[in-house]
Amino acid sequence: MTIPSDMKAHNRRVIEEFRASGGSAHGRSMLLLTTTGARTGREHTAPMMFIPHGADLLVVASNAGAPNHPDWYRNLVAHPEVVVEVNGEKYEATAVVPGDGERDQIFAGVVERYPFFADHQAKVTRTIPVVVLARKP
Repeated sequence: MTIPSDMKAHNRRVIEEFRASGGSAHGRSMLLLTTTGARTGREHTAPMMFIPHGADLLVVASNAGAPNHPDWYRNLVAHPEVVVEVNGEKYEATAVVPGDGERDQIFAGVVERYPFFADHQAKVTRTIPVVVLARKP
């Protein structure tokens, strides 16, 4: 995977296309996650892959194997109330970061379906977090 030189501009285009198509990601499992900035308190929206997990959705903070957590992850740790846009629907959710044992079990299942996440983990010394997006009633 080639990382775009201007990731913010790339993400803006992806978000525009996603919303214009009613949430279609051309066959990919993609969602938009809106978080509240940990430092700024401003809303930030990021496109990302998701994995169904029972009634919830999972997102993986791999940052494509970069040494640091992605900004969206730091934001949701500080402010776990998020907004999810997926499959033409928009709803509020709570982001839950599972503890180590549960994380390891979930991550193993993610890697089984998407082996490239193991490659991302092998590139870094940090433990790549998995986040459960639990829809609010």
